Amino acid sequence: MVSGNIFYCKKHSWPPEEYISRATLHLLDFDSASPPEHAWRRRLNSHANLLREFSVTFREAVKMIRLGLRLWSYVREEASHGRKAPIDPFTRESCKPSASQGVPLGGMGSGSITRGFRGDFRQMQIIPGLCEPSPIMANQFSIFISRDGGNKKYASVLAPGQHEGLGKPDDHGISSWGWNLSGQHSTYHALFPRAWTIYDGEPDPELKISCRQISPFIPHNYRDSSLPVAVFVYTLVNTGKERAKVSLLFTWANSIGGISHLSGDHVNEPFIGEDGVSGVLLHHKAKDNPPVTFAIAACETQNVDVSVLPSFGLTEQSHITAKDMWGKMAQDGHFDRDNFHAGPSIVSSPGDALCAAVSASTWVEPHGKCTVAFSLAWSSPKVKFLKGSSYNRRYTKFYGTSERSALNLAHDALINYKRWEEEIEDWQNPILNDKRLPEWYKFTLFNELYFLVAGGTIWTESHLPAKEEESNWVSNHDRSVKVKTTAARIKPAKMNGKHNIVVKHDQISQQGPENNCEDVGRFLYLEGIEYIMWCTYDVHFYASFALLALFPKIEMSIQQDFAKAVLCEDGRKVKFLAEGNYGIRKARGAVPHDLGTHDPWHEMNAYNIHDTSKWKDLNPKFVLQIYRDFAATGDMSFALDVWPSVRAAMEYMEQFDRDDDGLIENDGFPDQTYDAWTVHGISAYCGCLWLAALEAAAAMAHRLGDKGFEEWCKSKFLKAKPVFEGKLWNGSYFNYDSGLSSNSRSIQADQLAGQWYIASSGLPPLFDDFKIKSALQKIYDFNVMRVRGGRMGAVNGMHPNGKVDESCMQSREIWTGVTYGVAATMILAGMEEQAFATAEGIFTAGWSEEGYGYWFQTPEGWTTDGHYRSLIYMRPLSIWAMQWALSLPKAILEAPGINMMDRLHTSPLDFRAGYGDTSRFRKSASRRSWFGNQVFQCTCK
Repeated sequence: MVSGNIFYCKKHSWPPEEYISRATLHLLDFDSASPPEHAWRRRLNSHANLLREFSVTFREAVKMIRLGLRLWSYVREEASHGRKAPIDPFTRESCKPSASQGVPLGGMGSGSITRGFRGDFRQMQIIPGLCEPSPIMANQFSIFISRDGGNKKYASVLAPGQHEGLGKPDDHGISSWGWNLSGQHSTYHALFPRAWTIYDGEPDPELKISCRQISPFIPHNYRDSSLPVAVFVYTLVNTGKERAKVSLLFTWANSIGGISHLSGDHVNEPFIGEDGVSGVLLHHKAKDNPPVTFAIAACETQNVDVSVLPSFGLTEQSHITAKDMWGKMAQDGHFDRDNFHAGPSIVSSPGDALCAAVSASTWVEPHGKCTVAFSLAWSSPKVKFLKGSSYNRRYTKFYGTSERSALNLAHDALINYKRWEEEIEDWQNPILNDKRLPEWYKFTLFNELYFLVAGGTIWTESHLPAKEEESNWVSNHDRSVKVKTTAARIKPAKMNGKHNIVVKHDQISQQGPENNCEDVGRFLYLEGIEYIMWCTYDVHFYASFALLALFPKIEMSIQQDFAKAVLCEDGRKVKFLAEGNYGIRKARGAVPHDLGTHDPWHEMNAYNIHDTSKWKDLNPKFVLQIYRDFAATGDMSFALDVWPSVRAAMEYMEQFDRDDDGLIENDGFPDQTYDAWTVHGISAYCGCLWLAALEAAAAMAHRLGDKGFEEWCKSKFLKAKPVFEGKLWNGSYFNYDSGLSSNSRSIQADQLAGQWYIASSGLPPLFDDFKIKSALQKIYDFNVMRVRGGRMGAVNGMHPNGKVDESCMQSREIWTGVTYGVAATMILAGMEEQAFATAEGIFTAGWSEEGYGYWFQTPEGWTTDGHYRSLIYMRPLSIWAMQWALSLPKAILEAPGINMMDRLHTSPLDFRAGYGDTSRFRKSASRRSWFGNQVFQCTCK
């Protein structure tokens, strides 16, 4: 339990009045135009420094030279087939990463676009696994202002002109536009999924402007949160004595990033929709990928007139150039109404860019206010994997599979955004208004969720490929779909010949949740934009707290995918690059490292550095996540569905207990998530996870009535725990491992990962309170405070003499997500002051103005001098484990306990009988009140 007066009192205070005048805040204090009190802030003229990437030391390079050569060969081989390797450290983007990111646009799983804090649109991820980081400079908002008499006129792009390629003389492209905004009096305020940009007298000293960016990321809303759409609401306040004519301009290039705007065959088309919504559709023909249609729109009202320019180009040869378009707006403040009837544009030729513009014009009276709303939508209904099938995205369940649904998406966004904001505020306000919480934590908690949009997420409509789904579809009310049989590539499981588990390939790759009242489809997210593997499970272990807290049905859908995978085998040969040896892609009973890259769900384990069937952390992490999710939701049907996989995962680990002491041993290579950090014998990390998995499996068996397996787990636990403590506990912390290497006594920040999950699941602690707090205090004193005074986070490894463990690149790194996990463990142990001081180091180094510029692109980790590795990474979502620890769900607090010392005295062999037959547990389970007073509603009522 967490104490009442718990929170670390130090905080970064960023009151908005330090960035915007109080008078402006007062003027904007209506219709949500004023930025919130708690938000991440930057001035638009802030320098966006280039980020510094880590480099390996000479000693590390020598150790990895053979791996590097094999990886280089593999990357080239994949490229020869037109595919990108999941891990490619050799290819560098032409656009160097910089500290310029902001809140991404759209819901989850339908592609994403990031809007940088200075107003540019960048980081386009419309195609699965492909991220185009460079900003598309034609995509802009601009403003044109003239006052009565025409004596005062202003025209400017609403972004500072600090980009390469601007300001070319005699240019007919975007350099001809007015890049007049300095950004000195303009500020950006981010609180995901919303952002505010305040122009405090820029470019017109007598006009205050607020741009509010809204995306439909709404917890527990599995419809709207899938929509590829964003709204931009401009609030205009005229402080002058003359009324002002204000025209806002939204321009957009027919592009999905990179040089795709030059590929040709693109068409733009104006439209007039219902409820005053009108704009332009931009139909993009993507090479070797499904087509995409963008919609840019504005809402016409009694006070706002909307006009469009369906097409213009960026070169002098264009029929209408960007310079012509700008001149028209500067002169008239609008486009011709006849443009709405122009019909589709001429198909663009290769080498020619095709852009569109929407203008919304209004008069603002002296001391008056006005609101203008724009929307941006994109429709790419099918997601196609290079080696696999095509799937319909989740939003097509509600909008159909036509690319033209972008029009309806843009329309509905402008109609519904106020409701979305109300739901977002209802979710966020209890945390934002909690005066005990440090300010930095409040907005960082929400802003780290950016990854669920910008992390390459894919959310499919159902478990069937698109063609099969369409040919077998009956109705939304009758989902009894006939599944076409395909040639099995993955064999059904038959564990050691002892147990009859019949799981067909069709069930693994296509079957949906059997007992869930709402099929939420399937969900994928990348390990990171540099590590292109879907749902990397050892990392999901940390990140999953965010999904469980906010979208529990998605979290449980992912767990069901992995549960089915446990019972499968894929016998295709794979070369493992670390040693150059061969093995099978997926072993029965082993939890896969990931769901794949180019053919997810069918070709798992895209990671091929090591043979992950020999890793020691994946199976325990699976069991721990399953139990936590079950305990939090009380979903008995979920528990029964995955139970055979839990047992299979536990039995699989027996092979790694080579001396029959109940404890698994590591094998002298990096056989866990720290895949460059060698482990010998018993390890603190994997051993603690194994002890925790035994306790969680016993607790789950107890609740399901499987007494034989409960006894087996308890027996193993009682043998293993004294061995673990006897070989690793040194009086103040657990040694890194039981080997004799130079780093065997290192202090590992993540040594209590198993205890973290046990406490998060409401189970009794693995160790006595003294050992837990002593180890955590050691981590705080050494791994945290001895690295730049605690301003960097927790370094992974630290020698007991106070020097950073430099035995490999990962031991000397600070992992952001691990640091958040350690902080959560501290909270659960009643060490709240140390917890927030530890996590604040990640904020200071990554998000603060004095840090390294990693906002909205939090990397896997950084070195002690701030050099990053792997930007936009999954693991930092573990900050939600801190919030989980601060407010454990009622279902967790009231879950039935288990005493691991209370033996049942049944034969440990009894659990093997009837393996995989869960029907005998259903009767006893059904008599219990599993679904009462649950926080998460994941089951049918």
